[in-house]
Amino acid sequence: MPCFETSLGRHPRLTEVALPDWQSQGLATPAISLNPEVYYQQHIGLGGAFTEAAALNYQALTPAAQLEFMTAYFHPDQGSAYNFCRIHLNSCDFALGNWACQDTPEGAFSIAHYERAILPMIRDAQAMLGAKIRLMVSPWSPPAYMKTNGQMNLGGELKPEFQAQWASHYVQFIQALQALDFDIWGLSVQNEPEATQTWDSCLYSPEQERDFIGAYLGPALHAAGLADIRVVCWDHNRDNLYLRASVILSDPIAAQYVWGSGFHWYMDDCFDNVQAVHDAFPDKHLIFTEGCQEGGPHHGEWAVAERYGRSIINDFRHWTRGWLDWNLLLDNQGGPNHVGNLCSAPMLSTPEGDQFVIQPSFYYLQHLSPRFIPHGSVRILSASATDSLLTVAFSRPDGQITLVVMNDSDQDRPCHIRLRGRTLPGLCPAHAMQTYLL
Repeated sequence: MPCFETSLGRHPRLTEVALPDWQSQGLATPAISLNPEVYYQQHIGLGGAFTEAAALNYQALTPAAQLEFMTAYFHPDQGSAYNFCRIHLNSCDFALGNWACQDTPEGAFSIAHYERAILPMIRDAQAMLGAKIRLMVSPWSPPAYMKTNGQMNLGGELKPEFQAQWASHYVQFIQALQALDFDIWGLSVQNEPEATQTWDSCLYSPEQERDFIGAYLGPALHAAGLADIRVVCWDHNRDNLYLRASVILSDPIAAQYVWGSGFHWYMDDCFDNVQAVHDAFPDKHLIFTEGCQEGGPHHGEWAVAERYGRSIINDFRHWTRGWLDWNLLLDNQGGPNHVGNLCSAPMLSTPEGDQFVIQPSFYYLQHLSPRFIPHGSVRILSASATDSLLTVAFSRPDGQITLVVMNDSDQDRPCHIRLRGRTLPGLCPAHAMQTYLL
Protein backbone atom coordinates (compact mmCIF):
# COMPACT_ATOMS: atom_id res chain seq x y z
CA MET A 1 0.00 0.00 0.00
CA PRO A 2 2.38 2.74 -1.20
CA CYS A 3 1.93 6.50 -1.24
CA PHE A 4 3.79 8.79 -3.63
CA GLU A 5 4.31 12.47 -2.91
CA THR A 6 5.56 15.60 -4.62
CA SER A 7 6.03 18.55 -2.28
CA LEU A 8 7.51 22.01 -2.71
CA GLY A 9 10.47 22.49 -0.37
CA ARG A 10 10.73 18.84 0.71
CA HIS A 11 11.39 16.66 -2.30
CA PRO A 12 10.47 18.38 -5.57
CA ARG A 13 9.95 15.12 -7.44
CA LEU A 14 7.84 11.99 -7.15
CA THR A 15 8.96 10.16 -3.99
CA GLU A 16 7.57 7.10 -2.24
CA VAL A 17 6.74 7.79 1.40
CA ALA A 18 6.02 5.44 4.30
CA LEU A 19 2.47 5.01 5.60
CA PRO A 20 1.15 4.00 9.02
CA ASP A 21 -1.16 1.01 9.46
CA TRP A 22 -4.90 1.15 9.06
CA GLN A 23 -6.86 1.71 12.25
CA SER A 24 -10.05 -0.22 12.91
CA GLN A 25 -11.48 2.64 14.95
CA GLY A 26 -12.08 5.78 13.00
CA LEU A 27 -10.59 9.14 13.94
CA ALA A 28 -12.99 11.83 15.07
CA THR A 29 -13.01 13.76 11.79
CA PRO A 30 -11.63 11.79 8.86
CA ALA A 31 -10.63 14.25 6.16
CA ILE A 32 -11.36 12.04 3.13
CA SER A 33 -14.08 9.41 2.73
CA LEU A 34 -14.08 6.83 -0.08
CA ASN A 35 -17.05 4.78 -1.30
CA PRO A 36 -16.25 2.32 -4.12
CA GLU A 37 -19.95 1.41 -4.36
CA VAL A 38 -20.71 4.81 -5.91
CA TYR A 39 -19.05 5.11 -9.30
CA TYR A 40 -19.03 7.42 -12.30
CA GLN A 41 -17.20 7.50 -15.66
CA GLN A 42 -14.70 5.00 -17.05
CA HIS A 43 -11.23 6.43 -17.57
CA ILE A 44 -9.43 6.55 -20.91
CA GLY A 45 -6.03 7.97 -20.02
CA LEU A 46 -3.75 10.97 -19.81
CA GLY A 47 -1.00 12.16 -22.13
CA GLY A 48 0.42 14.99 -24.22
CA ALA A 49 0.88 16.10 -27.82
CA PHE A 50 3.36 14.99 -30.44
CA THR A 51 3.77 18.40 -32.09
CA GLU A 52 6.41 19.17 -34.67
CA ALA A 53 8.11 21.43 -32.11
CA ALA A 54 8.24 18.66 -29.51
CA ALA A 55 9.55 16.16 -32.05
CA LEU A 56 12.31 18.44 -33.32
CA ASN A 57 13.40 19.25 -29.77
CA TYR A 58 13.43 15.52 -29.02
CA GLN A 59 15.60 14.83 -32.09
CA ALA A 60 18.16 17.36 -30.84
CA LEU A 61 18.67 15.54 -27.53
CA THR A 62 21.65 13.23 -27.02
CA PRO A 63 20.81 9.51 -27.23
CA ALA A 64 21.14 9.23 -23.44
CA ALA A 65 18.80 12.19 -22.92
CA GLN A 66 16.31 10.73 -25.40
CA LEU A 67 16.24 7.50 -23.42
CA GLU A 68 15.74 9.41 -20.15
CA PHE A 69 12.96 11.48 -21.73
CA MET A 70 11.11 8.45 -23.06
CA THR A 71 11.49 6.60 -19.76
CA ALA A 72 10.05 9.51 -17.79
CA TYR A 73 6.97 9.94 -19.98
CA PHE A 74 6.24 6.46 -21.31
CA HIS A 75 7.80 3.69 -19.22
CA PRO A 76 4.90 1.71 -17.70
CA ASP A 77 6.53 1.28 -14.26
CA GLN A 78 9.30 3.86 -13.92
CA GLY A 79 7.60 6.71 -15.76
CA SER A 80 4.15 8.14 -16.38
CA ALA A 81 3.03 5.42 -18.84
CA TYR A 82 1.37 7.97 -21.17
CA ASN A 83 -1.04 5.99 -23.33
CA PHE A 84 -3.26 8.64 -24.96
CA CYS A 85 -1.82 11.51 -27.02
CA ARG A 86 -2.65 14.10 -29.66
CA ILE A 87 -1.31 14.73 -33.16
CA HIS A 88 -2.05 17.67 -35.45
CA LEU A 89 -3.43 17.25 -38.99
CA ASN A 90 -1.47 19.78 -41.07
CA SER A 91 0.63 22.37 -39.27
CA CYS A 92 -0.15 24.12 -35.99
CA ASP A 93 1.50 27.07 -34.27
CA PHE A 94 4.08 24.72 -32.72
CA ALA A 95 5.50 23.91 -36.15
CA LEU A 96 8.25 25.57 -38.16
CA GLY A 97 5.76 27.15 -40.55
CA ASN A 98 2.53 26.54 -42.43
CA TRP A 99 2.30 23.23 -44.25
CA ALA A 100 -0.42 20.79 -45.27
CA CYS A 101 -0.72 17.21 -46.43
CA GLN A 102 -2.02 18.57 -49.74
CA ASP A 103 -0.71 22.11 -50.27
CA THR A 104 -2.28 22.65 -53.71
CA PRO A 105 -5.55 21.48 -55.30
CA GLU A 106 -3.70 19.42 -57.89
CA GLY A 107 -1.11 17.99 -55.48
CA ALA A 108 -1.09 14.48 -54.04
CA PHE A 109 -2.09 13.84 -50.43
CA SER A 110 0.99 12.82 -48.41
CA ILE A 111 2.06 12.44 -44.79
CA ALA A 112 5.77 12.40 -45.73
CA HIS A 113 6.34 15.53 -43.59
CA TYR A 114 5.46 13.51 -40.48
CA GLU A 115 8.29 11.03 -41.12
CA ARG A 116 10.87 13.77 -40.56
CA ALA A 117 10.36 13.93 -36.80
CA ILE A 118 6.82 13.33 -35.50
CA LEU A 119 6.29 9.67 -36.40
CA PRO A 120 9.80 8.58 -35.32
CA MET A 121 9.11 10.16 -31.92
CA ILE A 122 5.81 8.28 -31.59
CA ARG A 123 7.52 5.00 -32.53
CA ASP A 124 10.13 5.57 -29.79
CA ALA A 125 7.35 6.30 -27.30
CA GLN A 126 5.45 3.14 -28.20
CA ALA A 127 8.61 1.06 -27.91
CA MET A 128 9.13 2.41 -24.38
CA LEU A 129 5.47 1.89 -23.40
CA GLY A 130 5.41 -1.60 -24.90
CA ALA A 131 2.03 -0.91 -26.51
CA LYS A 132 0.37 1.30 -29.09
CA ILE A 133 -0.55 4.82 -28.01
CA ARG A 134 -4.12 5.92 -28.72
CA LEU A 135 -3.86 9.00 -30.92
CA MET A 136 -6.35 11.83 -31.27
CA VAL A 137 -6.14 13.81 -34.52
CA SER A 138 -6.87 17.58 -34.52
CA PRO A 139 -6.65 20.04 -37.44
CA TRP A 140 -5.70 23.68 -36.91
CA SER A 141 -6.50 24.72 -40.48
CA PRO A 142 -7.44 23.27 -43.86
CA PRO A 143 -5.01 24.00 -46.69
CA ALA A 144 -4.96 27.68 -47.74
CA TYR A 145 -6.74 27.06 -51.05
CA MET A 146 -9.79 25.69 -49.22
CA LYS A 147 -10.30 28.83 -47.10
CA THR A 148 -12.10 32.11 -47.57
CA ASN A 149 -9.05 34.16 -46.57
CA GLY A 150 -6.62 32.22 -48.80
CA GLN A 151 -4.19 31.41 -45.99
CA MET A 152 -3.84 28.97 -43.11
CA ASN A 153 -3.32 31.70 -40.50
CA LEU A 154 -5.68 34.42 -39.24
CA GLY A 155 -8.93 32.52 -39.10
CA GLY A 156 -11.04 32.53 -42.22
CA GLU A 157 -13.62 29.85 -42.94
CA LEU A 158 -13.81 26.66 -44.94
CA LYS A 159 -15.25 27.43 -48.40
CA PRO A 160 -18.56 25.58 -48.86
CA GLU A 161 -17.40 23.99 -52.12
CA PHE A 162 -14.49 22.29 -50.28
CA GLN A 163 -16.47 20.69 -47.45
CA ALA A 164 -16.53 17.23 -49.02
CA GLN A 165 -12.85 17.37 -49.98
CA TRP A 166 -11.85 18.57 -46.51
CA ALA A 167 -13.83 15.72 -44.93
CA SER A 168 -11.91 13.31 -47.16
CA HIS A 169 -8.64 14.70 -45.76
CA TYR A 170 -9.50 13.39 -42.29
CA VAL A 171 -10.19 9.98 -43.84
CA GLN A 172 -6.97 9.96 -45.86
CA PHE A 173 -4.89 11.05 -42.88
CA ILE A 174 -6.35 8.39 -40.60
CA GLN A 175 -5.97 5.67 -43.23
CA ALA A 176 -2.36 6.69 -43.90
CA LEU A 177 -1.49 6.43 -40.20
CA GLN A 178 -3.38 3.16 -39.81
CA ALA A 179 -1.43 1.75 -42.76
CA LEU A 180 1.71 2.43 -40.69
CA ASP A 181 0.17 0.52 -37.75
CA PHE A 182 -0.71 3.53 -35.57
CA ASP A 183 -3.84 3.41 -33.41
CA ILE A 184 -6.18 6.31 -34.19
CA TRP A 185 -8.59 6.71 -31.28
CA GLY A 186 -10.53 9.66 -32.63
CA LEU A 187 -10.49 13.15 -34.03
CA SER A 188 -11.71 16.62 -33.23
CA VAL A 189 -13.44 18.62 -35.93
CA GLN A 190 -11.41 21.81 -35.49
CA ASN A 191 -8.98 23.16 -32.93
CA GLU A 192 -10.40 26.33 -31.33
CA PRO A 193 -13.15 27.06 -33.88
CA GLU A 194 -14.07 30.41 -32.28
CA ALA A 195 -10.59 31.97 -32.41
CA THR A 196 -9.02 34.05 -35.16
CA GLN A 197 -5.39 33.34 -34.31
CA THR A 198 -2.22 34.76 -35.83
CA TRP A 199 -1.30 31.12 -36.44
CA ASP A 200 -3.11 28.26 -38.20
CA SER A 201 -6.83 28.66 -37.47
CA CYS A 202 -10.27 28.29 -39.02
CA LEU A 203 -13.64 29.58 -37.80
CA TYR A 204 -16.85 27.57 -37.47
CA SER A 205 -20.06 28.82 -35.94
CA PRO A 206 -21.93 26.20 -33.87
CA GLU A 207 -24.30 25.69 -36.79
CA GLN A 208 -21.46 25.38 -39.32
CA GLU A 209 -19.70 22.76 -37.20
CA ARG A 210 -22.99 20.89 -36.69
CA ASP A 211 -23.77 20.85 -40.41
CA PHE A 212 -20.22 19.89 -41.44
CA ILE A 213 -20.33 16.91 -39.08
CA GLY A 214 -23.80 15.79 -40.12
CA ALA A 215 -23.53 16.26 -43.88
CA TYR A 216 -19.84 15.65 -44.60
CA LEU A 217 -17.45 14.43 -41.90
CA GLY A 218 -19.64 11.78 -40.27
CA PRO A 219 -20.83 10.25 -43.57
CA ALA A 220 -17.27 10.29 -44.97
CA LEU A 221 -15.92 8.36 -41.99
CA HIS A 222 -18.73 5.79 -42.17
CA ALA A 223 -18.39 5.36 -45.93
CA ALA A 224 -14.68 4.64 -45.47
CA GLY A 225 -15.29 1.99 -42.80
CA LEU A 226 -14.09 4.30 -40.02
CA ALA A 227 -17.28 4.43 -37.95
CA ASP A 228 -15.24 3.42 -34.88
CA ILE A 229 -13.25 6.68 -35.02
CA ARG A 230 -14.62 8.91 -32.26
CA VAL A 231 -15.67 12.40 -33.36
CA VAL A 232 -15.14 15.16 -30.77
CA CYS A 233 -16.81 18.53 -31.24
CA TRP A 234 -15.81 21.98 -29.92
CA ASP A 235 -12.13 21.47 -28.90
CA HIS A 236 -12.04 24.96 -27.41
CA ASN A 237 -12.42 26.59 -23.96
CA ARG A 238 -14.75 25.59 -21.14
CA ASP A 239 -16.51 28.97 -21.25
CA ASN A 240 -18.67 28.20 -24.30
CA LEU A 241 -18.54 24.41 -23.99
CA TYR A 242 -22.22 24.03 -23.14
CA LEU A 243 -23.36 26.49 -25.82
CA ARG A 244 -21.53 24.61 -28.57
CA ALA A 245 -22.52 21.17 -27.30
CA SER A 246 -26.18 22.16 -27.01
CA VAL A 247 -26.34 23.13 -30.71
CA ILE A 248 -24.50 20.07 -32.02
CA LEU A 249 -25.69 17.34 -29.65
CA SER A 250 -29.33 18.44 -29.82
CA ASP A 251 -29.33 17.80 -33.55
CA PRO A 252 -30.11 14.12 -34.24
CA ILE A 253 -28.28 14.06 -37.58
CA ALA A 254 -24.99 15.46 -36.25
CA ALA A 255 -25.26 13.83 -32.82
CA GLN A 256 -25.36 10.32 -34.28
CA TYR A 257 -21.75 10.79 -35.39
CA VAL A 258 -20.42 12.61 -32.29
CA TRP A 259 -18.77 10.72 -29.41
CA GLY A 260 -18.52 13.76 -27.19
CA SER A 261 -17.13 17.24 -26.55
CA GLY A 262 -13.55 18.39 -26.05
CA PHE A 263 -12.36 21.49 -24.24
CA HIS A 264 -9.36 23.64 -23.25
CA TRP A 265 -8.56 25.85 -20.25
CA TYR A 266 -7.45 29.21 -21.72
CA MET A 267 -10.32 31.25 -20.21
CA ASP A 268 -12.00 31.00 -16.79
CA ASP A 269 -12.12 27.54 -15.19
CA CYS A 270 -15.91 27.16 -15.62
CA PHE A 271 -15.92 23.57 -14.30
CA ASP A 272 -19.70 23.79 -13.92
CA ASN A 273 -19.99 23.99 -17.70
CA VAL A 274 -18.34 20.57 -17.96
CA GLN A 275 -20.92 19.18 -15.54
CA ALA A 276 -23.72 20.95 -17.45
CA VAL A 277 -22.82 19.14 -20.68
CA HIS A 278 -22.85 15.80 -18.90
CA ASP A 279 -26.18 16.57 -17.24
CA ALA A 280 -27.78 17.64 -20.52
CA PHE A 281 -26.29 14.86 -22.64
CA PRO A 282 -25.40 11.96 -20.31
CA ASP A 283 -25.04 9.52 -23.21
CA LYS A 284 -22.18 11.61 -24.66
CA HIS A 285 -18.67 11.99 -23.30
CA LEU A 286 -16.18 14.66 -22.24
CA ILE A 287 -12.47 14.98 -22.80
CA PHE A 288 -9.89 17.68 -22.09
CA THR A 289 -8.01 18.16 -25.35
CA GLU A 290 -5.38 20.83 -24.66
CA GLY A 291 -3.82 22.89 -21.89
CA CYS A 292 -0.48 24.58 -21.24
CA GLN A 293 0.83 27.64 -19.42
CA GLU A 294 0.93 30.52 -21.85
CA GLY A 295 3.40 33.40 -22.02
CA GLY A 296 6.84 31.81 -22.14
CA PRO A 297 8.63 28.83 -20.58
CA HIS A 298 7.98 29.54 -16.85
CA HIS A 299 11.10 27.73 -15.66
CA GLY A 300 10.65 26.01 -12.30
CA GLU A 301 7.29 27.61 -11.43
CA TRP A 302 5.25 25.56 -8.96
CA ALA A 303 2.14 27.65 -9.60
CA VAL A 304 2.02 26.08 -13.07
CA ALA A 305 2.08 22.61 -11.52
CA GLU A 306 -0.78 23.54 -9.19
CA ARG A 307 -2.80 24.87 -12.13
CA TYR A 308 -2.49 21.43 -13.72
CA GLY A 309 -3.45 19.69 -10.50
CA ARG A 310 -6.56 21.80 -9.88
CA SER A 311 -7.70 21.49 -13.46
CA ILE A 312 -7.25 17.75 -13.85
CA ILE A 313 -8.81 16.84 -10.51
CA ASN A 314 -11.81 19.11 -11.11
CA ASP A 315 -12.24 17.93 -14.69
CA PHE A 316 -12.20 14.29 -13.61
CA ARG A 317 -14.70 15.09 -10.87
CA HIS A 318 -17.01 16.56 -13.54
CA TRP A 319 -17.15 13.46 -15.78
CA THR A 320 -14.11 14.07 -17.97
CA ARG A 321 -12.82 10.73 -19.29
CA GLY A 322 -9.35 11.70 -20.53
CA TRP A 323 -6.91 14.59 -20.27
CA LEU A 324 -4.38 15.77 -22.88
CA ASP A 325 -1.52 18.12 -22.07
CA TRP A 326 -0.05 20.14 -24.93
CA ASN A 327 3.63 19.97 -26.06
CA LEU A 328 5.64 17.14 -24.51
CA LEU A 329 8.91 19.07 -24.88
CA LEU A 330 9.75 22.67 -25.74
CA ASP A 331 13.06 24.48 -26.02
CA ASN A 332 14.54 26.81 -23.42
CA GLN A 333 12.48 29.74 -24.76
CA GLY A 334 9.18 27.83 -24.98
CA GLY A 335 9.25 27.01 -28.69
CA PRO A 336 9.84 26.72 -31.55
CA ASN A 337 6.62 28.39 -32.63
CA HIS A 338 6.33 29.93 -36.08
CA VAL A 339 4.45 33.02 -34.86
CA GLY A 340 6.21 33.47 -31.51
CA ASN A 341 3.41 32.08 -29.32
CA LEU A 342 5.89 30.79 -26.75
CA CYS A 343 4.55 28.61 -23.92
CA SER A 344 5.63 26.27 -21.15
CA ALA A 345 5.84 22.47 -21.14
CA PRO A 346 6.49 19.83 -18.46
CA MET A 347 9.95 19.36 -19.96
CA LEU A 348 12.14 22.13 -21.37
CA SER A 349 15.41 21.78 -23.26
CA THR A 350 18.58 23.32 -21.89
CA PRO A 351 19.99 26.34 -23.76
CA GLU A 352 22.27 23.98 -25.70
CA GLY A 353 19.27 21.88 -26.72
CA ASP A 354 20.88 18.49 -26.16
CA GLN A 355 19.56 17.94 -22.61
CA PHE A 356 16.30 18.74 -20.85
CA VAL A 357 15.07 19.90 -17.44
CA ILE A 358 11.97 18.41 -15.80
CA GLN A 359 9.53 21.08 -14.62
CA PRO A 360 7.31 20.81 -11.50
CA SER A 361 4.22 20.39 -13.70
CA PHE A 362 5.60 17.05 -14.92
CA TYR A 363 5.38 15.56 -11.42
CA TYR A 364 1.81 16.78 -10.84
CA LEU A 365 0.80 15.27 -14.17
CA GLN A 366 2.55 12.04 -13.20
CA HIS A 367 0.42 11.70 -10.06
CA LEU A 368 -2.66 11.57 -12.32
CA SER A 369 -1.06 9.57 -15.11
CA PRO A 370 -1.80 6.03 -16.36
CA ARG A 371 1.01 4.78 -14.13
CA PHE A 372 -1.45 5.18 -11.25
CA ILE A 373 -4.80 5.51 -13.08
CA PRO A 374 -4.67 2.98 -15.93
CA HIS A 375 -7.03 2.79 -18.86
CA GLY A 376 -10.30 1.16 -17.82
CA SER A 377 -10.27 2.51 -14.26
CA VAL A 378 -13.59 3.85 -12.97
CA ARG A 379 -13.96 6.98 -10.88
CA ILE A 380 -15.49 6.39 -7.46
CA LEU A 381 -16.87 8.69 -4.78
CA SER A 382 -14.35 10.67 -2.75
CA ALA A 383 -15.45 13.34 -0.28
CA SER A 384 -13.09 15.78 1.43
CA ALA A 385 -13.92 17.45 4.73
CA THR A 386 -11.91 20.55 3.85
CA ASP A 387 -11.68 22.81 0.81
CA SER A 388 -7.89 22.73 1.16
CA LEU A 389 -7.69 19.10 0.02
CA LEU A 390 -8.76 18.41 -3.55
CA THR A 391 -9.35 14.71 -4.19
CA VAL A 392 -10.24 12.27 -6.92
CA ALA A 393 -10.32 8.47 -6.67
CA PHE A 394 -10.53 5.55 -9.08
CA SER A 395 -11.13 1.82 -8.84
CA ARG A 396 -8.52 0.17 -11.03
CA PRO A 397 -8.91 -2.97 -13.18
CA ASP A 398 -6.46 -4.79 -10.85
CA GLY A 399 -8.72 -4.21 -7.84
CA GLN A 400 -6.65 -1.46 -6.22
CA ILE A 401 -7.97 2.01 -5.51
CA THR A 402 -6.00 5.08 -6.55
CA LEU A 403 -6.61 8.20 -4.48
CA VAL A 404 -5.00 11.50 -5.50
CA VAL A 405 -4.89 14.32 -2.93
CA MET A 406 -3.72 17.88 -3.57
CA ASN A 407 -3.10 20.51 -0.89
CA ASP A 408 -2.73 23.95 -2.48
CA SER A 409 -2.83 25.83 0.85
CA ASP A 410 0.06 27.25 2.89
CA GLN A 411 -0.53 24.86 5.83
CA ASP A 412 0.01 21.14 6.28
CA ARG A 413 -3.37 19.38 6.44
CA PRO A 414 -4.47 16.14 8.14
CA CYS A 415 -5.21 13.60 5.46
CA HIS A 416 -7.05 10.76 7.22
CA ILE A 417 -8.58 8.32 4.73
CA ARG A 418 -11.77 6.48 5.62
CA LEU A 419 -12.56 3.30 3.66
CA ARG A 420 -14.89 0.42 4.56
CA GLY A 421 -14.94 1.19 8.28
CA ARG A 422 -11.21 1.66 8.67
CA THR A 423 -9.08 4.80 8.84
CA LEU A 424 -5.60 5.44 7.51
CA PRO A 425 -4.00 8.38 9.38
CA GLY A 426 -2.03 10.76 7.22
CA LEU A 427 -0.77 14.27 6.57
CA CYS A 428 -0.60 16.18 3.30
CA PRO A 429 2.09 18.88 3.42
CA ALA A 430 1.44 22.42 2.22
CA HIS A 431 1.59 22.72 -1.57
CA ALA A 432 1.89 18.99 -2.11
CA MET A 433 0.35 16.29 -4.27
CA GLN A 434 -0.06 12.72 -2.97
CA THR A 435 -1.13 9.52 -4.71
CA TYR A 436 -2.21 6.53 -2.66
CA LEU A 437 -2.56 2.97 -3.94
CA LEU A 438 -4.96 1.28 -1.56
